Amino acid sequence: MSEENISNALSIIDNVNIQQVSATMQRIHQFQSVVRNTLKADHDFGVIPGTSNKPTLLKPGAEKILMLMGLTSEYELIEKVQDYETGFFAFTVKCILSRQGIKITEGMGHANTRERKYVMGRQQDAYTLANTVLKMAKKRAQIDATLTVASLSEIFTQDIEDFVDEKETKTQQPQQRTQPQQVSSELASEAQQKMIYAKMRAAGYDDEAVKIAVQQRFGVDSVSKLTKHQASEFIQFLSTIKKQDQ
Repeated sequence: MSEENISNALSIIDNVNIQQVSATMQRIHQFQSVVRNTLKADHDFGVIPGTSNKPTLLKPGAEKILMLMGLTSEYELIEKVQDYETGFFAFTVKCILSRQGIKITEGMGHANTRERKYVMGRQQDAYTLANTVLKMAKKRAQIDATLTVASLSEIFTQDIEDFVDEKETKTQQPQQRTQPQQVSSELASEAQQKMIYAKMRAAGYDDEAVKIAVQQRFGVDSVSKLTKHQASEFIQFLSTIKKQDQ
């Protein structure tokens, strides 16, 4: 750092009201304490297996924090790519947080269909896939803005709960490919199919997401095409996932 830069930095520090800074830091710590005591583990935040031990802030948690602060969210589409022929979609979204019409801060979020979690589902309807990716970009932007405005980066990390499925898929797909006929080919029972839909809905997913999930995991386009073994495996997996927000 040059002498001029050091001088400028010291000049800024000289003009800082230390008592005011100290009071602000105390309020930040108090608010962080309120957040810790208010949010619920495995719903508003959670530690993703195989990642940092720092909890991940989830969308329900971000929304609660914004309510605590009296902030509202607005979204602006910054960039979009929509290619319905190739099935490639990409969205960059800005989330603007305001209070009583006054802008407080903003966050950015991006999502695209070349992310691993979407690659296996490209055979689904293009309109549905575009909407799914757009929602993910909005969610990421909102959480980015929330972490900034609430000074919570030292408590939570950015939203990565949407990468859980790709970890599961990565570990499950090789097994599916190496045992195509070693299990019964009898189709899933009606009770199993209903159980899958019930568990997916309880986790915050709609019926279209169910189709995407079985396509990614088993290569079929309908729950009714699962075998009993596959359905049983999928039900067991769904029992382990956290509640998501669409």
